[in-house]
Amino acid sequence: MTPSAAGTKRSVPTVDPRIGQRRAAVKRRVDRRRLVIVATVVAVVVLAVAAVAVLHSPWLSVRRVQVVGSHPETPTALIVHAADLGGHPPLADVDLVAVAKRIEALPFVKSARVTRSWPSTVRVAVTSRVPSLVMAVPGGGWAELDRSGRVLARVAARPGGLALLTVQQAHGTLAPPAVGTSVATFARAGVEVAATLPPAFAGQVTAVTELPRGTVDLSLNSGLTVVLGTAADLHAKYVDVASIIAGAPLHGAKTIDVSIPQSPTVSDS
Repeated sequence: MTPSAAGTKRSVPTVDPRIGQRRAAVKRRVDRRRLVIVATVVAVVVLAVAAVAVLHSPWLSVRRVQVVGSHPETPTALIVHAADLGGHPPLADVDLVAVAKRIEALPFVKSARVTRSWPSTVRVAVTSRVPSLVMAVPGGGWAELDRSGRVLARVAARPGGLALLTVQQAHGTLAPPAVGTSVATFARAGVEVAATLPPAFAGQVTAVTELPRGTVDLSLNSGLTVVLGTAADLHAKYVDVASIIAGAPLHGAKTIDVSIPQSPTVSDS
């Protein structure tokens, strides 16, 4: 009698040994790949921590501030002091923009370009401002200004070769601002004229006077007064002045009026 299907014992299928070997090999490769990934992550973290530690170690702190560029009116020691790196901070942590701003606050410094030089030097390339005007200081003395109207210094004796800037107002003559600051924006016409005078006659200008109504007069070393009017159309006005000085007979003349561009007049009053 044949045993029933229910009573038949199910046979366990056999696995081909080659498939088993293949599965084992795949598992080993996956395990190795995971191990490599974990090892790589750990190595990157260790290297990053080590790099941060090295960058913030005493070996890479600021030990020197190197100043380059011409700065005859500003001692190197003053620039180094303004950089404010005497605490020897880590070179990597130095805020280059903040250092530049501190140095540029010095009266004679026009710009400062600050860079890192590994392992321990901060390099500062300085561009200086040049005096081009003077203003009288109430009570005595003179203020030196550059072309932008920034006050660079106060001195006892008037420097030679610099035009005198005078800003006349309804209540009197404007006093120069403090050293390191600039002439107020409401009195900038005279500064603009002084900064844009052409080479054709700039060397002849001894004074630039801004009048209360915002017009500007020039005084020349020949004794002539140039009435420019407002600071509008300056190029055309300069062309008129240069042409008159170069070509017109000026015997007995006292005033050149170019307040109306291309319609200049010359008078003896």
